[in-house]
Amino acid sequence: MIIVISGPGGAGKGTLVQRLVDRDDALWLSQSWTTRVRRPGEAHDAYHFATPDEFQQRIDADGFLEWVDFLDYRQGTPRPSPPEGTDVVLEIDVVGGLNVAQVYADPLLIFVDTPTRDEQQRRMEERGDPADKVQARLERGDRERELVVGTDYITVINDDLETAIDEVAALISYRRFAGKMES
Repeated sequence: MIIVISGPGGAGKGTLVQRLVDRDDALWLSQSWTTRVRRPGEAHDAYHFATPDEFQQRIDADGFLEWVDFLDYRQGTPRPSPPEGTDVVLEIDVVGGLNVAQVYADPLLIFVDTPTRDEQQRRMEERGDPADKVQARLERGDRERELVVGTDYITVINDDLETAIDEVAALISYRRFAGKMES
């Protein structure tokens, strides 16, 4: 199964995804590539941090499932090659998720959001994002919220991390169970 986790900056996607993967051995997180610099306090393995040239070489070799120019950097999802018996988790933007849905049959699309736009802004400011980046991400978040309307994305509001993790885990469990019933 392919599981796509999307959402605006500050929604807590990264934390939620990492906690899900830590507690479910059958989940395999595809490590996205990025040309941006590592944020203060961000784990070295949060992304594959690449130079613009390395990123372009990967594009030229058709090594990405999807990639995007995002603000002042690039981000991409390598073609997954997970261990046998695991479900793939992709933490990507909404457009990337919709593109994945055209390549893979019936992915589980989850949009993680903040309870309010003000909360989204507060979280990004609290983690030290520069004011211009916060504004750009707020605007991008508004566009992503509009994009998911009428799609197969299921929205989970992350107003309490543990509750949001449980909700996403329940969606995954339900999809796994439904898949077994169809086989």
